[in-house]
Amino acid sequence: MNQNKLKIIETIDKMQNELLTLSHQIHDHPELGFQEHQAVGFIRTFLEGHGFEVETPYCGLDTSFKAVKKGKHAGPRIAFLAEYDALRGIGHGCGHNIIATCAVGAFSGLAALMDNYDGEISIIGTPAEEGGAGKVILLERGGFHDTDYALMMHPSGGGSNLVGRGGRAATTIRVAFHGKAAHSSAPSNGINALSAAIHVFNQIDLMRPTFQIQDNINGVILEGGTAANVIPALVRCEFNLRAETMIRIEFLIDLVKSSIERAESLTGAKAEVVEPIYAERYPNKPMCEAFKNNMESLGIHMTWPTPGKLYGSSDIGNVSIKIPAIHDYLSITDDKTIQSHSKAYADAAASPQADEICLKGAKGLAMTALDILEDSKFRDEINAFHDAQVPERYHEK
Repeated sequence: MNQNKLKIIETIDKMQNELLTLSHQIHDHPELGFQEHQAVGFIRTFLEGHGFEVETPYCGLDTSFKAVKKGKHAGPRIAFLAEYDALRGIGHGCGHNIIATCAVGAFSGLAALMDNYDGEISIIGTPAEEGGAGKVILLERGGFHDTDYALMMHPSGGGSNLVGRGGRAATTIRVAFHGKAAHSSAPSNGINALSAAIHVFNQIDLMRPTFQIQDNINGVILEGGTAANVIPALVRCEFNLRAETMIRIEFLIDLVKSSIERAESLTGAKAEVVEPIYAERYPNKPMCEAFKNNMESLGIHMTWPTPGKLYGSSDIGNVSIKIPAIHDYLSITDDKTIQSHSKAYADAAASPQADEICLKGAKGLAMTALDILEDSKFRDEINAFHDAQVPERYHEK
């Protein structure tokens, strides 16, 4: 291992207590997407305490932020991406406190060396990954225009450390049906918003046999009325859609919207619809390989994913279309019965094993960014792979 990577390890080790405190602070104060004010405050306090200037709000998002460390001259621009939103009713069941801490640690660890290199590094806080598509909004507002490479990690479980894992395209469709309240003894005096919502669910279930293998639509009713003797005037529901590509997602969106329109025409209820799209993911293989090698030098063996498995989704996919990006997985529990998006996984996200990953993940990300800074041929390889990997239909967008 070269001396600069040893320096990164030494710098992050000196911050160990502060970094783990940060992880536990975020974990113990879970906040939903676009509401992560405490998390941003904890991160800002850490960064400012180490002499960095933090821009927040960033790109008009109150719970986004950015900090930059410039090198000697212009050069490659590398961003570490932080997530810190929690899950409704569960807390940090996706371990975003770890993602944030790894990004902060990687940025701080590499910043100590930046006076020796051309280029710059940044940390960008990306809110609302769990359904709010914060990275998509940042992309639309120019939040990545001055970034050439994006790096982040994600916690996994069951002892599975995966590199180069892709992700399906996804979207969350939020629907509010507006009807007219009435006493249940005279339902004809009202317009039943709940009936409209149920009709959409039934239509989707009828069409499931026509879905492709990678297609999935799952829905829940968030607000379905207040009393059984009242015709509901307002019903809110949410549908999560996944598919292999954004093009297929657009087809599924049209399917759900047509179901909503039929429900409107049959019941008289009117719907409001919102749906940000998460793109499929294009992990950059040269960057993934470098991260894999760096993690193995830290004692964590990583494997490539099994082809054809049904994986989840993230708005990092949208970033990976625009610039080379990695989003690799480090396990925080060896217990294969603990699944992400659960209370048990939220508990694991504050465990000693999770603390270890906070530190090692930060080191691996920083060391990979150092590889990019140091080697122009490696950058050429990364860029060539990205240009060849991303489908032509996206190059024009």
